Amino acid sequence: MRLKDKVALITGGARGIGLGFAEAFVGEGAKVIIADIDIERATKSADAIGPAAKAIKLDVTDLSAIDTLVKAVDEEFGGIDILINNAAIFDMAPVNEITEESYDRVFSINLKGPLFMMKAVSNVMIKRGRGGKIINMASQAGRRGEALVLLYCASKAAIISATQSAALALVKYGINVNAIAPGVVDGEHWDVVDAHFAKWEGLKPGEKKAAVAKSVPIGRFATPDDIKGLAVFLASADSDYILAQTYNVDGGNWMS
Repeated sequence: MRLKDKVALITGGARGIGLGFAEAFVGEGAKVIIADIDIERATKSADAIGPAAKAIKLDVTDLSAIDTLVKAVDEEFGGIDILINNAAIFDMAPVNEITEESYDRVFSINLKGPLFMMKAVSNVMIKRGRGGKIINMASQAGRRGEALVLLYCASKAAIISATQSAALALVKYGINVNAIAPGVVDGEHWDVVDAHFAKWEGLKPGEKKAAVAKSVPIGRFATPDDIKGLAVFLASADSDYILAQTYNVDGGNWMS
């Protein structure tokens, strides 16, 4: 087991990609803390995984809540070895119709939260002196602009940049920071995305989703199972010589 006795903290881990990571990490021997604003869903997910998983409520836009949670996890589990910044939201509108409210919400959850999670957890990792792994969830949307998706694209581009800077700052402490950029991933998240496109492009429900699936070179949407293997790799000792990288897992949508 590649993550035996490691302690992993996953934000937004109650469902989707984050839940897939939690299940995979426990399967590799880790103890997992599922931190999610939806504590009811997080608790059900942790209970389904078993005693190696624990749910804790967290709003990543609340900096005092971040510090309180990280301190509590550190004290209960004797440190944090792995952080996955997975919590994120999606919104869209053309540039001439974006709102300050949408900007504040997207950047608070997609960028501010991960930045201050990295700050709090890296300080715990430094204090414990055994290094660690931080994995930020970017997106193929952070690799390019999209006419209707300015705020989300910009927030994910910022995650890619923040990953590089944080990696260079923390490597001297034995902390590796990398990121994963998924493409289109099936699940509840894409149902929300499809509804947004239906609104802005005048499409029928499901029409955009079907068109996007056909456009992926590999021929289908991803599932969390397609992404979890890379997360385990980046969280394990196998990636000790890798930092500041953002890995595409997108079925060939973006080639770099």
